[in-house]
Amino acid sequence: MSLSINTNTSSMVALETLNATQTALSATENAVSTGKKVATAEDSPATFGIAAQMQGNIAGQSAVNDGLTFAAKVVSNADSAANNILSVLNNIQQAVTSLGNNSSSSTSVSQINDELKGFFDQIDSIAGGATINGVNLLTGSGSAANTTTYAGLSPSGTSMVYVTGLAGQTSTLSGFGSMTNLSTQALATGSTFSAMLGISATTFITGGTAMSTTSLSSLISDVQTAIQDVTRFTSKLGASSKTIASLSSFGSTLSDNLTAGVGALTDADMSAESAKLTSLQTKQSLAIKSLTIANGQSQNILSLFQG
Repeated sequence: MSLSINTNTSSMVALETLNATQTALSATENAVSTGKKVATAEDSPATFGIAAQMQGNIAGQSAVNDGLTFAAKVVSNADSAANNILSVLNNIQQAVTSLGNNSSSSTSVSQINDELKGFFDQIDSIAGGATINGVNLLTGSGSAANTTTYAGLSPSGTSMVYVTGLAGQTSTLSGFGSMTNLSTQALATGSTFSAMLGISATTFITGGTAMSTTSLSSLISDVQTAIQDVTRFTSKLGASSKTIASLSSFGSTLSDNLTAGVGALTDADMSAESAKLTSLQTKQSLAIKSLTIANGQSQNILSLFQG
């Protein structure tokens, strides 16, 4: 190999090696500091694109999970209210049945009628208060021939649509109206929850009037029908609660799997990066040493001209 002071091939090779080592060292140091082997599109365009899309799915699934949590609260609230209403209906049945023992006494009948009105107010209060964020499943809607549509106790929504999956699948929690016997009289005269059940005060006795056996049987039948309606609704709520719980469990698992998938694509293996860092630091030191030696060759040429 010829010696030249104009072209130092050894120095050029040593410098190229040092630059390559420095670039690899910078990438490794970045992976160690961020914990990611793919932090930007520059690191790996394809992998970064896939990971970004999966991150979007994670954000979407988080919104789905939040919606399912809210739906579960709505169902739970409606179920609690319905069970309280069932307890009141049981008291109503007891009071109505006791009319048979006091049907000849207008005073007793009037007292029981006042008690029943209190029960109806209690039912309407429970139903009206079962609202979460404007949704009240107990203020259902329905219609009958030649009547106006029952609008419920408040401007609350009577059903709720919630998202169940990333692809936009939805499910609907419908109102109470579909579970009740909406008679023409109930719809025409009722503007309360108890009226929708067909057990409003006007359906029962008024003014302490003595009752006949036929009327008593009819009243007891009305209350039993109302209990059946509310019981069917609690069963529907129970089924909805199970469905939502299952979807929530799957949603949580899916979120975990997506997160793990992104990690597998982008997270750095810290043990491997640590070993690589040590290796590159050693190569960097050697490259600097080689460059120093190569640069010193030009000085060695002077010794050829010394006498």
